[in-house]
Amino acid sequence: MISGVEGAGDAITGGLIAAAVEPATGEAEAREGNCLNCGAALTGPYCHQCGQQGHVHRTLGAFWHDLLHGALHFEGKIWRTLPLLVWRPGELTRRYIDGERARFVSPIALFLFSVFLMFAVFGMVGGPFGPAGGMQVSSEALRDIRRGGGDLERQAASLERQRQALAAAHQTTAAVDVQIRQVQRQLQGIQAAQRLVGAPASSPDAGKSKGIDLSDVTINSPWPWLNRALEHVRENPSLFVYKLQTGAYKFSWALIPISVPFVWLMFAHRRRFKAYDHTVFVTYSIAFMTLLVVALSLVQPLLGDNLNGIAIVSIPPIHMYRQLKSAYGLRTYSALWRTAFLLWFALIAASLFFALLLALGLLG
Repeated sequence: MISGVEGAGDAITGGLIAAAVEPATGEAEAREGNCLNCGAALTGPYCHQCGQQGHVHRTLGAFWHDLLHGALHFEGKIWRTLPLLVWRPGELTRRYIDGERARFVSPIALFLFSVFLMFAVFGMVGGPFGPAGGMQVSSEALRDIRRGGGDLERQAASLERQRQALAAAHQTTAAVDVQIRQVQRQLQGIQAAQRLVGAPASSPDAGKSKGIDLSDVTINSPWPWLNRALEHVRENPSLFVYKLQTGAYKFSWALIPISVPFVWLMFAHRRRFKAYDHTVFVTYSIAFMTLLVVALSLVQPLLGDNLNGIAIVSIPPIHMYRQLKSAYGLRTYSALWRTAFLLWFALIAASLFFALLLALGLLG
């Protein structure tokens, strides 16, 4: 129940962020008088000084309308954008690049909302291959989180005793104070993870994870910092996996700058296509793939894993081909070989993104 409420909250938060970067459109009747925000004389439906709408609603119904509008942006733009994104993605990309901005949801707004929606759906119903493929936190991971919290609490208590002994002997406690602050920050992170997944308080008797056993793995790299990080992974492997999941949620935007250079390589000899064109292309494409995962996650109980697997393998290449062909005005053969390269580039970009998550998980 808690994960479902948090998932819905994530979706609303994502919509609000998307609406914050998305300029509103729509028509309103002309108003007379002064702007309630800056006091300028109104000559139309919006203030020409600050941009605020001339008519301000003050009813409870208007409040909930604004919440729905801000969270989901239901004002016509979304209904003009989604059909084109699904059936004619190249036309949507080209029209947006060429200047039709007011008619469609911007790429970054759609991307932000789709990412938050995807992780919200993962939290509520699981991924496209059922709960096991979603963002569900296993009992082993919860035990590792509790165990990590217990270890840090004992370490904090030990450091506090050392500090008291040093203070009683009138010796400096600066070094111990630094260690205490570091442990407290780590403990706050563990406690935040416990609150996020609804885990009970940490326990010194929390058992060792049975889900992933890395006790026999030998850690011997030439870098001491990496050895320490890998040692922490071996001690709490499920907690490391949980960090990867939360990292994917926080840093999903990094897929855009990672992917754009690969698309640029395919059109480096065509100077009329700029970096902005490729960024719009990539952002719309990732938004569609994210929404595809959302749709397949929702219909997984009806379609099953096999049909969902076929859809995941077959739909992205078709969508990439259609978007490439129309967005860049390519012929069939030119679009086909670029689609093949784009699929490889997508795998490379995903690998780089996963490497980034690994680094963040090890150093976090």
